[in-house]
Amino acid sequence: MSIPMIKLETIMASRIGTVDPALFPDEQFDLYSIPAFDRGAPDIAPGNSIGSTKQIVAPGDVLLSRIVPHIRRAWVVGNTNGRRIIASSEWIVFRSKKFDPEYLRNFLVSNPFHQEFMRTVSGVGGSLLRARPAYVANISIPLPPLPEQKLIAAILDKADELRVKRRAAIAKLDELGQAIFLEMFGDPINNSQGLQLQPLGSLGSLDRGVSKHRPRNDPELLNGPYPLIQTGDVANCDGYIRNYSSTFSESGLRQSKLWPVGSLCITIAANIAKTGILQFDACFPDSVVGFNAKKQATTEYVRIWLSFLQASLEERAPESAQKNINLEILRNLMIPVPSMMMQQNFANKIAFLEKMKSSQKTSLAQFDDLFSSLQHKAFKDGL
Repeated sequence: MSIPMIKLETIMASRIGTVDPALFPDEQFDLYSIPAFDRGAPDIAPGNSIGSTKQIVAPGDVLLSRIVPHIRRAWVVGNTNGRRIIASSEWIVFRSKKFDPEYLRNFLVSNPFHQEFMRTVSGVGGSLLRARPAYVANISIPLPPLPEQKLIAAILDKADELRVKRRAAIAKLDELGQAIFLEMFGDPINNSQGLQLQPLGSLGSLDRGVSKHRPRNDPELLNGPYPLIQTGDVANCDGYIRNYSSTFSESGLRQSKLWPVGSLCITIAANIAKTGILQFDACFPDSVVGFNAKKQATTEYVRIWLSFLQASLEERAPESAQKNINLEILRNLMIPVPSMMMQQNFANKIAFLEKMKSSQKTSLAQFDDLFSSLQHKAFKDGL
């Protein structure tokens, strides 16, 4: 039996009331805003702190963010708790007794919907992009019976819960590297174990990347076989640079330098002191510094050590067009140096940790595939 489809315009609450909270300075409101969504709960605020006129919403309404639409935000309005509930104008509001709110929320963050939703977007630049409600209204949603909607929502929520737990496990493993460091070597900021201090530059070669010409100014430098790593690739990696988005041609390589696998990349512009170890030979510009030690264990030790200093180096960086630090600052950083045996022991533990993370990420990818398959089945084919 085919599932009936209805357009979202039939459940879009386009004529809901509004209120100016400033007129009620002694009253508290539940405010549903984009920042509140990102924090995980509505703000409870007095009217005189909220500002401009807001739309009135009710428990069970489903909110869809129309700004920065590539970030999927959909929210079910909770109970009043004795307060009036309001929402900022960034939300498109849906209200219908035909739909289970959690089913509708799941639909609004699903891949099938998001593909159509992004076609409704206008504007230029990430923060200026807006979905147009009049276009969103023309998107259709499956309308199975309410019991089936509740079943679909429960299945998708359970599958998503598994993904959330897996991500949390990976995040904990990310933190474990620093915890192991602290246990073995003490606080690196005050050198609590009294280890010998040496300049970072004495532990290996430390040199800026090379690109004599800006690639964006000369297309002939690009689209060849040589990976080109830039500051964003380092800042967004998880300690190991496994991917790249640009490449140098033979011409690009001739005006640059190819760094060997195992090099530690350290950003010195824009994102300060972010690090990642190359998993392949690659080039990078002078906004990235390459560190190579005689032993890979030292490279692993330096990577985690710098993670403790990253915030302070960011604060110290002078800012002109963009923040940056120079090579001499890095070379002269005093680093506590344990024995090579201790460094190797530490590197072995980090290697085991990375093996665990890899297993967790493989599992997460499987859960992501399962969740995507369930979404497609629920909103395209029906359960």
